[in-house]
Amino acid sequence: MLHKILIPAMVLSASAFAADITKIPFETAAGETTSLEAYAGKAVMIVNVASKCGLTKQYTALQELYEAKKDEGLVILAFPCNDFNGQEPGTIEQIEKFCKTKYDVTFPIMAKIHVKGEEQHPLYAALTGPDGAFPGDTKWNFGKILIGRDGKPVARIEPKTTPDSEEMAEALEKALAE
Repeated sequence: MLHKILIPAMVLSASAFAADITKIPFETAAGETTSLEAYAGKAVMIVNVASKCGLTKQYTALQELYEAKKDEGLVILAFPCNDFNGQEPGTIEQIEKFCKTKYDVTFPIMAKIHVKGEEQHPLYAALTGPDGAFPGDTKWNFGKILIGRDGKPVARIEPKTTPDSEEMAEALEKALAE
């Protein structure tokens, strides 16, 4: 556990993680099956999101970051999740409407998933499970995981760390370079 003292509390980096997460299927908001393989060659930020959370205002900074970096190869994938105090109770249609009308979100929104617990989605199990790149349950809404252009996990950014923070900029630079 000594290594946890040496790692910055807000940004954790993947070490010897070898699993190929690019082939794990998940659904888009439209119900189509896809995977990270569809975003090959891009840096991907995976974010578990919720519409009724104190951190929901991060949608603004996520959209600004997406606009600023999408031409450099960044894709943000929002995964609505109702695992934390029921803060994402709506249907996917309601969630998409909320994101587009309240925050002008243009990055892809995926189908609702579970990021922890018995029904944890296989992508999150591969990333945060006991043998995952970043072992340990997702702590709250708006946790962010960066995947490098090579399809390998690069960093886990905790929920309260905003998309416009210095920690995010550093991790994003690494993800875009991978």
